[in-house]
Amino acid sequence: QVHLGESGGGLVQAGGSLRLSCAASGRSFSNYALAWFRQAPGKERDFVAAIDWSTPRTYYANSVKGRFTISRDNAKNTGDLQMSSLKSEDTAVYYCAAGRNVRIGVTENARSEFDTWGQGTQVTVSS
Repeated sequence: QVHLGESGGGLVQAGGSLRLSCAASGRSFSNYALAWFRQAPGKERDFVAAIDWSTPRTYYANSVKGRFTISRDNAKNTGDLQMSSLKSEDTAVYYCAAGRNVRIGVTENARSEFDTWGQGTQVTVSS
């Protein structure tokens, strides 16, 4: 079973950048699609971005397209979310998630498509 852990969250000013990392342990997650979701206080956990396990295929929520970049390194069992031009509305707890047999690149993926989740990391953007 794959276990995930996020790091890199923190406090940043609006317009700034932050890089989140997701480390997998337990077994290789090279056969798993990787995604990032976020949850602001009092709101649903929303899709942010996803990347296929073997191809460069990615998909982004409209709200982050052009500002965030998702990547992964299967050899290192890690995944990253580079966030730039951050806005106050990006403030949330960010979760990485992994799942098998997930179709990436067509539409926003649902939470139910991913069966392995990290504990989350807080990102706070001050205006």
